[in-house]
Amino acid sequence: MVKAVRGTRDLLPPETEIWNRVEQSAREVFALYNFSEIRTPIFEDTQLFARGVGEATDIVSKEMYTWEDRARAQSEKAQSLTLRPENTAGVVRAYIEHKLWDRPGLQKLYYMGPQFRRERPQKGRYRQFYQIGAEVIGPPAAGSESPARDAEVLEMLVMLLNRLSIKDWTLQLNSVGSPNSRPAYNEALRNALRGVVQGMCVDCQRRAVTNPLRVFDCKVPEDQPIIDTLPRISGFLDDADRRHFEEVQKILRATAVPFVINDRLVRGLDYYTRTAFEFTQGSLGAQNAILGGGRYDGLSEALGGPRAPGIGFAIGEDRFVMAIEAGHKIASLASAPQAYIAPLGEGMNVPASKLAWDLRAQGIRVELGDETFRLKKSFETAEKLGITNVVIVGENEVASGEFAVKDLKSGEQQNVARAQLGERISASAARGHANNS
Repeated sequence: MVKAVRGTRDLLPPETEIWNRVEQSAREVFALYNFSEIRTPIFEDTQLFARGVGEATDIVSKEMYTWEDRARAQSEKAQSLTLRPENTAGVVRAYIEHKLWDRPGLQKLYYMGPQFRRERPQKGRYRQFYQIGAEVIGPPAAGSESPARDAEVLEMLVMLLNRLSIKDWTLQLNSVGSPNSRPAYNEALRNALRGVVQGMCVDCQRRAVTNPLRVFDCKVPEDQPIIDTLPRISGFLDDADRRHFEEVQKILRATAVPFVINDRLVRGLDYYTRTAFEFTQGSLGAQNAILGGGRYDGLSEALGGPRAPGIGFAIGEDRFVMAIEAGHKIASLASAPQAYIAPLGEGMNVPASKLAWDLRAQGIRVELGDETFRLKKSFETAEKLGITNVVIVGENEVASGEFAVKDLKSGEQQNVARAQLGERISASAARGHANNS
């Protein structure tokens, strides 16, 4: 038997209903903040990620799915292509390629879709995983550098978390400085690591040379006491970086968004500048981050574009859904059909199908049985599907234009005129939803 590839999985009902709810809620919240959707290719030129994400990052050096595309002619060189491991670089590439700076105001763009990284599969982490993300990017004259943009993005995320009833989250905040303040900090880190890095993991030894800031990404328990002794970037921020970070905090306090400062937080991508953040949630254990992001004021220039400061985030949808499911049964988060149509007797499939069509046209979710089912089987099927209302369609009902509606929870049965069926079923479903809330 052919099975799904390691690190991938099938998303099945009823879990997919939760995913749809998350994505719909995200679209609704993003619309309130004037974000529009962008859809970028699922694979890009490898250089986009090498230059954008950073060759020294684990993503680029270890985790990308890369291959040589066959040249179409002998004179052509094969192009190196990569399945996207993240989406920000692709969005900025599209911003540059289509000259989106010619459009008025800031470009506020969101995306949803699969990303790919060859990392060790574990709970909530897959080699094909899904992200919901958003980016705010534009020329400085449009206000793209403003700390108000950082705070606005964080406020939007809090609104989304609240709408989806994700509780006990923590917003961790840090400033990773700018190209003006980072060189002095990197030098201080190298000096601090010089005498201790040989006692750390192989990855930390490599990072200490290529990009010492990445040492803070280390998850090896034995390395943490050493990392705790390293200097923090907060002591190296220049005046401009410090003022920017203080203004972000000031706005968040004014809008009652709680946060904690984590001066070890650096995120895993080289393009971040100034504000970096993560939302964590206690139900997920040690690997508890559900989303994160930050500012990337130099990414456009690194990719050959004009100066276009930006800030964005990515929600790991796999772990996000796990946070929603924590404390809930999946079945309780999925919505059952509002009615089951039970054809009763030979020849009843036709009128039952017509009735189901009419109810669906009114926006009512319907499951249709079959005339070969006995009434008991129809009731049992509806009950297994979590459906309360069963509409019986027999010869007498069709002739009279009144249909018996059985409430499986209360056991009550009423005859309802065809013209009032939709209203009756909708009202019953609304009462049931209110009682379950």
